[in-house]
Amino acid sequence: MTAAAAAALLLAGCAAGSSTADNADDATIVIGSLYEPQNLSNTQGGGQGVTEAFNGNVYEGLYKLTDDGEVQPLLAESEEVSDDGLTYTITLRDGVEFHSGKKLTSADVKASVEAVLADDSKSARKSSFGPIADIATPDDNTVVFTLSQRSISFLYNLSYVWIVNTEAGDLTTTEDGTGPYTLDEWKQGSTLTLKRFDGYWGSPAKNAEVVFTYFTDATAENNALLTGEIDLITSIQGPDQLAQFDGNSDYVMSEGTSTTKELLAFNDRVAPFDNVDVRKAVYSAVDTKKLLSSIWGDYGTLIGSMVPPTDPWYEDLTGVNPYDPALSKELLAQAGYADGFTFTLDTPSYDPHPAVAEFLQSQLAEVGITVEINTISADEWYTKVFKDRDFTATLQEHVNDRDVVWYGNPDFYWGYNNPQVTQWVSEAEQATTVDEQTSLLKQVNEQIAADAASVWLYLYPQIVVASSDVSGYPVNGLNSQFFAYDIVKS
Repeated sequence: MTAAAAAALLLAGCAAGSSTADNADDATIVIGSLYEPQNLSNTQGGGQGVTEAFNGNVYEGLYKLTDDGEVQPLLAESEEVSDDGLTYTITLRDGVEFHSGKKLTSADVKASVEAVLADDSKSARKSSFGPIADIATPDDNTVVFTLSQRSISFLYNLSYVWIVNTEAGDLTTTEDGTGPYTLDEWKQGSTLTLKRFDGYWGSPAKNAEVVFTYFTDATAENNALLTGEIDLITSIQGPDQLAQFDGNSDYVMSEGTSTTKELLAFNDRVAPFDNVDVRKAVYSAVDTKKLLSSIWGDYGTLIGSMVPPTDPWYEDLTGVNPYDPALSKELLAQAGYADGFTFTLDTPSYDPHPAVAEFLQSQLAEVGITVEINTISADEWYTKVFKDRDFTATLQEHVNDRDVVWYGNPDFYWGYNNPQVTQWVSEAEQATTVDEQTSLLKQVNEQIAADAASVWLYLYPQIVVASSDVSGYPVNGLNSQFFAYDIVKS
């Protein structure tokens, strides 16, 4: 991905073999990634790369979503919730300072949440905070959120909000967080370096420096690990890349739990995809099992809705829209497209989307549908598809957990609009128990599958490959975050 303008970088002492067991605390950990930030803000379109590098490392939230998906207090010391579920009084942790030296106050928390809610915010979680009616700061250590309606996911959603210094400047190219690392230097198209922050309020990072090294080609990334230029790869992009590490005692392969879904997302507002039968016809024309095997071999998981197995409301719905070309043709005829149709598929240029697009093009041709592939960059995708809604269909990976609720938002980029689903999502969020929430969201799963709101092609595997002398790294890849502070070298 293309990064925003950033400072020049002069790396010194960043070689992967720069430490021994005797000075492990002074180690430099070099991480290979294909996801360079587009800028350094999570409210201004920084993308997957800035989440990977900064979330939990440079910036922290009131709450933390652990690698296992549990919500834990972080900058919040405690919270009190009113009996009606409409008032959250949160007490901040004492002794927390930003990297600039400014003390964390409730005003910073209020401004950080308001930045997510702002008109120019590009945060995907913006709609999750619709129930906030007021944010009060009775003193420097207390924040009071008043909601217009219950929000059972409120503390969970707060884990996505980075608390930033209200007095900081342009946070698209600089940072001022409270995390265990500060930004050292970022060289566009090359590396982003984090330094351990000696003034950190919590347990210090177990390494002195982390260097995210960015690649545009997975083969080059693999070669860098083989030659010792990097210590680990955050997420392997294809099964062919694993053979060179499998059975080699110099490397460790860890398969974690993924929340990343590969979607064929329709623009449900426009013809022909405003027709349920057309969407279902497309779904049944795609052999998702064959696709998954062609992209990932024996890895990855088939899913039948937006919900991965790790979400509490998961159901196996893979049989709702079966691979059945004959059924696909029947549905097309029923929808008035017996002779098929042509549509443009906006396809991100990075792997595995181009290969997926070509597979879909071949499969859909067998039922008379012509796919014209339009390859675009990640920046173009954001503007054309996500922001302007100027598309008919697109490919995209969605990395977050618990994101099925976006199908209850008719204003989301794919434009799915089923009033019953919107009502269920709203009722689920206002539920008083997790069981009630789960029951309602299972109904959402079933309905979006029945409507073929999108084609959920597969769930990515999450495979981290690392040098055998490195440990302490996360393996689950939840929401693209990659906590670096426990990584050590032996």
